[in-house]
Amino acid sequence: MSRILIKGGTVVTATETMRADVLIEGEKVAALLREGFDLPEAAEVIDASGRFVFPGAVDAHTHMEIPFGAATSKDTFETGTRAAAWGGTTTIIDFPIQMKGDSLLRSFEETMAKASGSSAIDFGFHQIIGDVNEQSLAELEDVFAEGVTSYKLFTAYPGVYYSTDAEVMQVMQWASGNGSTVLMHAENGSAIDLLREQAIARGDTAPLAHALTRPAAMEGEAAHRTILLAELTGAAIYIVHISAKQVVDEIAAARSRGKPVFGETCPQYLYLELSMLDRGFEGAKFVCSPPLRDPAEGHQHALWQALANNDLQVVATDHCPFDFEGQKTLGRDDFTKIPNGLPVVEHRFPLMVHAALAEGRFTLNRMVDISATAPAKLFGLYPQKGTIAVGSDADIAIVDPEASDTLSAATHHMNVDYSCFEGMTLTGKVETVISRGRVLVTDGEWRGSRTHGRYLKRGLNQFL
Repeated sequence: MSRILIKGGTVVTATETMRADVLIEGEKVAALLREGFDLPEAAEVIDASGRFVFPGAVDAHTHMEIPFGAATSKDTFETGTRAAAWGGTTTIIDFPIQMKGDSLLRSFEETMAKASGSSAIDFGFHQIIGDVNEQSLAELEDVFAEGVTSYKLFTAYPGVYYSTDAEVMQVMQWASGNGSTVLMHAENGSAIDLLREQAIARGDTAPLAHALTRPAAMEGEAAHRTILLAELTGAAIYIVHISAKQVVDEIAAARSRGKPVFGETCPQYLYLELSMLDRGFEGAKFVCSPPLRDPAEGHQHALWQALANNDLQVVATDHCPFDFEGQKTLGRDDFTKIPNGLPVVEHRFPLMVHAALAEGRFTLNRMVDISATAPAKLFGLYPQKGTIAVGSDADIAIVDPEASDTLSAATHHMNVDYSCFEGMTLTGKVETVISRGRVLVTDGEWRGSRTHGRYLKRGLNQFL
């Protein structure tokens, strides 16, 4: 059995900050050793003096190699999970996608085939339900048995993923019976489609029109509606990729009523803004849904505040990268044809470290919570994932708080030709990353393997 000793560092979890050495035996954390303990011999000793030793981060929302219109996201499970690891993320949760007329179970099996043997880090799945019917509801039982305990529905994209209120209710009724969680993409798709058609008709075809036709009010309305449906059915609901303060207000109100309502935002909504789409067609690099918002309207402030006070529980990525050349450019003359999505998976955890260290947005403990512990608890992976504790998987990210890192497409490891954070310099740098006792990244060198990652059968939401 291999043995690694991480010595001299400051261990930070969601609840504790302590000077301790971490002993790893095989794939597990074997001991946390404080001063005064004799250090055991180890095959590999990692000097973490002056460093923070964090749990490996958990990204609860990624999209590897998925189709969007005429394009397919550029990161495969191999390239995307490797990039995630470079940024300190050791677990992702991705999405099989059931399309209209397709088998839900087959979509799960096909995505499992893509990810198995091709992932550098451990992975689980949420199931996208694109066609709510008697067969797909029956097949939910099959994927539930495979450890898929959360299901994503859309109030956006009519004709593609969209579910009616009645269909949303059917899934929520099913989920409330077994304690699973419903994920919602909350935008009013019908109203947005009308605004998009009107924009094209009057000649507004540039990327900025993408954001202007998806107003924050349409996100807030859909969140309000689906939260009430969840309350009616008794289901737990988790609203994904929140960009608007209206959604924060809806979640806060529901939580004040004691309802099991949770939410995530993403680094793009915290650090990027509406004006980035107003750069001619270069703005296509920043097209995502929901769109980036105008900070003058208070959205970013509300998101940061909600993360600090636990009205929002998670920062995920919605990682869905498309090359600018050849993919985003498909919409050069029509913003509705621009593939929606941004490359973020490598930078989420470093950005949150920066937010804590350099900007004082929240404590390091809270940073660990929103980046690792809360997603692990919400999606049935804790304490195997999301913490550093005896018996937990030895997933570790060691960060030098004195180092800096400048983000750029020239140096990132995501398989995409641009960076939406180009030139941003972060305080703190991920130096060493360990997944289940295996060193993946150290001293700027990749030591991982495309076959290391394992599928994670997940339990139920531990906040219920």
